[in-house]
Amino acid sequence: QVQLVESGGALVQAGGSLRLSCAGSGSTSSLNVIAWYRQAPGKQREFVARITSGGGTNYADSVKGRFTISRDNAKNTVYLQMNSLKPEDTAVYYCNTLDLARASKWGQGTQVTVSS
Repeated sequence: QVQLVESGGALVQAGGSLRLSCAGSGSTSSLNVIAWYRQAPGKQREFVARITSGGGTNYADSVKGRFTISRDNAKNTVYLQMNSLKPEDTAVYYCNTLDLARASKWGQGTQVTVSS
């Protein structure tokens, strides 16, 4: 079974930047499509960005032009570069594979807080 650990969250001012990391271990042969999600207090988890093993990407409209997803396959790590952060980006951010998401298996996530 693959394991994913998120890191890099912090408290930042509006307009600032952060880079989140998603490190995979275990059965990393299962790593194909990796996606970032976020969940704000009182709201459901929402899709943010995804990337395939070949580098194809997709983004939610709310983050297009500000966030960039990338991966380092040699390190089994996926990144989310977050620029021009807004208070509305405040949430717990999670990464996951398609299989784990469909199995309702999620990690602890990493907290991103953007102050005004």
